[in-house]
Amino acid sequence: MDAISQTAMLATGAASIKTPSATTNAAAASKSAKEFESVFISQFLGSMFQGIPTDGPFGGGQGEEMFRSLMVNEYAKSVENRGGFGLASAVTRQ
Repeated sequence: MDAISQTAMLATGAASIKTPSATTNAAAASKSAKEFESVFISQFLGSMFQGIPTDGPFGGGQGEEMFRSLMVNEYAKSVENRGGFGLASAVTRQ
């Protein structure tokens, strides 16, 4: 194989490589920003729930202690799905 045909093969191979489109990148950035905001809200709500005791007559005891983080994560996802704090849109713009 001569140099010209090798160069032609490389050029055709390079042309067939697909680069991610701007919409794909924007969608991925938006998704990542929303996930980041959800984690941020979860940390925010988690610190708010730390002061609430789990004992007492209506406390959940050890079960509540174990599953509270899951509840807080779901609260955070719910808050984020309803618009959140606006952090995701700010991160996406950057």
